[in-house]
Amino acid sequence: MEFVVILLIVAAVAAVWWLWRKNTRKSEPAPRPAPVDPFADADTDVLRGDPKRLKASDLVELYGKTLAVRGTLRLSEGDYHWAEHFLDTGTGVKRWLSVEADPDVELVLWEEVTDTDLQPGPRELSHEGVSFKSDEKGRATYVSEATTGLAPTGTLRYHDYAGPDGQKLSFEAFGDDAKWEVAKGLTLDRNQVTIYHQSDEA
Repeated sequence: MEFVVILLIVAAVAAVWWLWRKNTRKSEPAPRPAPVDPFADADTDVLRGDPKRLKASDLVELYGKTLAVRGTLRLSEGDYHWAEHFLDTGTGVKRWLSVEADPDVELVLWEEVTDTDLQPGPRELSHEGVSFKSDEKGRATYVSEATTGLAPTGTLRYHDYAGPDGQKLSFEAFGDDAKWEVAKGLTLDRNQVTIYHQSDEA
């Protein structure tokens, strides 16, 4: 008889515990979905490739030309990071594509300017009849990947100027004693660029 009573008590305790766990689980809030940037254009990245994942060996299509990424500079200034990619068609056309996210992605296609005596410093500069105003300047460190023509690591001084209609003028010097290199740039619309990633690695 005592054994039966013990079994009944154990069964009652188990039932109470099961009901308590069931009610506790129901009262636990459902996990919230991770926050999503409402302006992030993931669909465009799926269709046209993700500029933030661009690296050597990837292909970039713009203005009807396909260019290969031969190398990349990963640049850092404090907590801010951006990339410059060396593009080549293999037929003599060479460009640089900068990718910045601050917070939205900005793509700028750069072309070297030669035979010029332009120097950074003034608040405003004129080039090919276009007026450019001083935008930002600073000093960054870089890491070079694949073929860029630069040392594996180093420092960069820069002074950027902004013009109308997304035009830009940039001065860069790789190293403290290096001469300024000049490039003119044009800000691209995201839909002008299609990227073909050659691997799934980030």
